[in-house]
Amino acid sequence: MARDPRYDILFEPVKIGPVTAPNRFYQVPHCTGMGWQRPHTLAEMRGVKAEGGWGVVCTEYNSIHPSSDDLPHPSASLWDDSDVRAHSVMTDKVHAHGALAGAELWYGGIRTANMMTREVAMELDSFPNSVGHPFQTRAMDKSDIKTFRHWHRRAALRAKEAEFDIVYVYATHGYLISNFLNPRMNTRGDEYGGSLVNRTRLVRELIEETKDAVGDRCAVAVRFSADEEIGEDGVPIYGERREMFEMLSELPDLWDINIADYSLEMGVSRFVKEAPLEPYMSFVKSVTSKPVVSVGRFTSPDTMVSQVKRGIVDLIGAARPSIADPFLPNKIKEGRIDSIRECIGCNVCYSGDSIGVPIRCTQNPTMGEEWRKGWHPEKIAPKESDSRVLIVGAGPTGLEAARALGERGYDVMLAEARRQLGGRVTAESTLPGMSEYARVRNYREQELQGLPNVEIYRESHLTAEDVFATEPDHVALATGASWRQERFDGETYVSVAAPGTSPEILTPDDIMGGAMPSGPVLVYDEDSYYLGGVIAEHLKLAGHKVALATPADTISDWAGKTSERWRVRTHLMKLGVETIVSHSLASFDGKKATLRCAYSGVKKPIAVASVVMVTQRRPNDALYHELLASVDGQIEKLPFTLKRIGDCEAPAIIAAATYAGHKYARELDASVDRDQPLRHDRIDVGAPSASTPVTGAV
Repeated sequence: MARDPRYDILFEPVKIGPVTAPNRFYQVPHCTGMGWQRPHTLAEMRGVKAEGGWGVVCTEYNSIHPSSDDLPHPSASLWDDSDVRAHSVMTDKVHAHGALAGAELWYGGIRTANMMTREVAMELDSFPNSVGHPFQTRAMDKSDIKTFRHWHRRAALRAKEAEFDIVYVYATHGYLISNFLNPRMNTRGDEYGGSLVNRTRLVRELIEETKDAVGDRCAVAVRFSADEEIGEDGVPIYGERREMFEMLSELPDLWDINIADYSLEMGVSRFVKEAPLEPYMSFVKSVTSKPVVSVGRFTSPDTMVSQVKRGIVDLIGAARPSIADPFLPNKIKEGRIDSIRECIGCNVCYSGDSIGVPIRCTQNPTMGEEWRKGWHPEKIAPKESDSRVLIVGAGPTGLEAARALGERGYDVMLAEARRQLGGRVTAESTLPGMSEYARVRNYREQELQGLPNVEIYRESHLTAEDVFATEPDHVALATGASWRQERFDGETYVSVAAPGTSPEILTPDDIMGGAMPSGPVLVYDEDSYYLGGVIAEHLKLAGHKVALATPADTISDWAGKTSERWRVRTHLMKLGVETIVSHSLASFDGKKATLRCAYSGVKKPIAVASVVMVTQRRPNDALYHELLASVDGQIEKLPFTLKRIGDCEAPAIIAAATYAGHKYARELDASVDRDQPLRHDRIDVGAPSASTPVTGAV
């Protein structure tokens, strides 16, 4: 297919100092949960993005010195020659596809406690660690500033040696350099504090010194916040920022612009839609001749073109859209827009870094598996046999399994009990703010339309007899899971209904199916992710008096890992939903729910007429057991292979569901070593020789 000429502007080259980006698609620095610990995993993932058409592919934040250590959040690093060699693996892969490679240099300051290195972090003053560790920073004197500049220059030179094309001065997100710009934090009495000129001095010096060190071959970029402090969404509070920007506007080769409110810049789709930073960017292009990049969870090429033509940006910045579809640029280039896996804005990618594990994605199950499993987002091995596959259930797991198996060339029968495909994503996407979750279904349903070897049977509730009648070679049960009315007490599932009563106890499945509770309602949340808050909002908007209780110490506790917990709680408070933390639900009699404090055990009654239990889910695996029973539990006697996949096997998040479907499709008929299913990305110290002494031996 030919590219729509409306999008030609996106494929124009852009000169950035001494280098030229081949197009306007710019993967900005973003965390990966890989960093210096997993260099091969990281390099292959970045290389695939370059293959997919991203003209610039950047690293995550690169620590310039051991006194900036963010573990358990795995940053990249540029400490020594070993780091240079590790990064060269990435830059080689990026350059192989004609893209530029960028390195973001970083020093954490107040945000890093250096839990691994045990080095003392430096800052403007002796500040407490800003992410809650019981450590403080050392106040920098002028010799420390000189040392810091030396470290930054050395890291820039290592970046050049590793063949990076763009080197960053990272002056935002509450890290050290940005704090020098902050008028409230920087109260120094020397030439680095006080006046605007003084507070911008360090940034100016770093730009000039980085240019002097690497500017003959590398462009120098600055990551910078357009506004000064967090305000109402879409209403920037600039403070001194415009004046500050004007003072520095022509110094770097590129401006990478973000904003003060990370929860908006990195906002989940429930609260933040495409291109939210535009109101903050209004002045930027008017005061610099240098190219500008910014993000906005861009998935629509029309929005991208509009931003470029109207002078908002020169380059389309992306982190999450490049994760959801590394081949997004090429699909626009080739006129295959309908095949784009659009980011749903769930921030599961971000959660990987939050918990120190490799990045994953709800839409793109190959993300993070490019090296260690050899999975490519657009390429999959052809079928190994002429087997026929029956998939029961067309939720996210079944849809992905059918799509990937269809791509491999297998004849696939996909049976769904309901009329509409999508399972839980279809149901959840009807709730407030959740519409973009339907993209999980829409992408796969669209792809299945182009696969004549995949037959879809709607409104087909299969029994064991039906399964045998289809005479498949392989059967995958993707029948999902259902929300329980009980709660898990740490050892077993228990009912919360008071003895001798039959109170109105509902589940999210009931609510998403159209049921409405009677009278005041308690939403009891042990899931601790997004759904409890969404259900509470849904019921509040329907006119109910709603309370949300959780045994965790904060509302939507796990959502802190996806950078949305603060917005969830703020939103519920604005709606007037009562929130109760650190309390488990002991019992409910139809008129009163009794909560128990997690610490004191003191009981707290709350008058409600119904309860919605957002606790745990029960796998819908009855068909699996029915099939096993037909052969007395001897699975090998079935005339087909049988496997539960996704929530039917083990309920989890939607990203795990799409991954499970993809994994099943990849591994069908394939030779997989069950003992070593993936490559272990680590430093291999080798086998010790017989002469190697054993330290500590007695």
